[in-house]
Amino acid sequence: MTTGHATANGARVIADLNELRAIGAYKSGVHKPTFSPEHMQSLAWLLRKLPDAGLSGTIDGIGNLIGTGETAGPRMLAGSHLESQSHAGWLDGPLGVVYALEAARIINNDPNISGSVEVAAWCDEEGHFGSLLGSRSYVGDVAEAEIDAARDRSNGRAMRDALRDVGLAGLPRASVERGRYLGYLEAHIEQGDTLETRGLKIGVVTSIVGIWQYRITFTGAQNHAGTTRMATRKDAGLALAHFCVAIDQRFPDFASVRTVWTTGRITLDPGAPSIIPGSAEMLFQIRDDDPDVVVRLESLLQAMAKEATAAGPCAVSIECIRVGVPAPMDAGIQDAVEGAAEVHAPSRSLRMHSGAGHDAQILARVMPAGMLFVPSIGGISHHWTENTSDEDIALGATVFVEACRRVLTATC
Repeated sequence: MTTGHATANGARVIADLNELRAIGAYKSGVHKPTFSPEHMQSLAWLLRKLPDAGLSGTIDGIGNLIGTGETAGPRMLAGSHLESQSHAGWLDGPLGVVYALEAARIINNDPNISGSVEVAAWCDEEGHFGSLLGSRSYVGDVAEAEIDAARDRSNGRAMRDALRDVGLAGLPRASVERGRYLGYLEAHIEQGDTLETRGLKIGVVTSIVGIWQYRITFTGAQNHAGTTRMATRKDAGLALAHFCVAIDQRFPDFASVRTVWTTGRITLDPGAPSIIPGSAEMLFQIRDDDPDVVVRLESLLQAMAKEATAAGPCAVSIECIRVGVPAPMDAGIQDAVEGAAEVHAPSRSLRMHSGAGHDAQILARVMPAGMLFVPSIGGISHHWTENTSDEDIALGATVFVEACRRVLTATC
């Protein structure tokens, strides 16, 4: 179906994505952690592509790359990120950057549109050094002290050292120019199986989930695994295991239908087979788009810790280490995405919330923001088998370009 305007070049979009996939290739996915040579090569790739869209850009002092132009008229910002999780998928992030680049190439070169699209590649969305650091820096939410303290989660390397080694130390950090943009649009693979299982092609994101993260510590007594009687042990690892089971038993009565919770990492100290753990730690996460639900669950979690401590034999303490407020997506941008989908994929779109965090939730603090999802094969993400069909990639690009056009021309 045609709209009378130039549409996305699906073959070009797929070729771009495959070029990025070749940088840091790992099996059928990629491995390019933040500030790795492969991440920096991907940013350099984008810098070379920007002039085709009438844009130019630089990498700022935290690793963001923002391509801007001189065209008069209304502007949109679009993008995502180019680093990856470790040994993970090829589309998580780059899809949104390439869609943004394609929208800029089409719209910025269309003399019938008095508006333009600018392109962003946000740094460290995947959290190797922190939480959405690049987009948070852009909106003024990252102090220098946070950068001073940031460490690579995999090896403890200081972020200041990483910035120095890639030539970004001392450079200014880009910050949002209030009023420059009508809004921000980000495309992403769904990272779930809702679209695929329902035979749908486009997700119109209504809200992005909030993420709350906790460090739960269990303190017992380290002792010999062979000589300490079972009745007298204070096994912190066993206490942790019981607590995990109790969470799954009790949370459903207080959760919503959208709530998910995950124990993502367990550490036993000293972690030796012949030593009873004297302490144990679990990193625990709750996600929901209703803060009131999380308040209930956090209260329950604290109550469970007090009960476990009182019952013994180990003490349990809880520290909240991350609070992520959910973000509603702009109604007008939702309408633009849905309208574009109805043209190119009639009756095959769905309004849905995002259970994953994205840079769009940060941009939503300073401008209208929206997101578009395309299907994930098997619902797989954060793994090197992550994939989306070429047909769905091309269709998503066409819908994305049309949605950007609708936002821009709605003001004319």
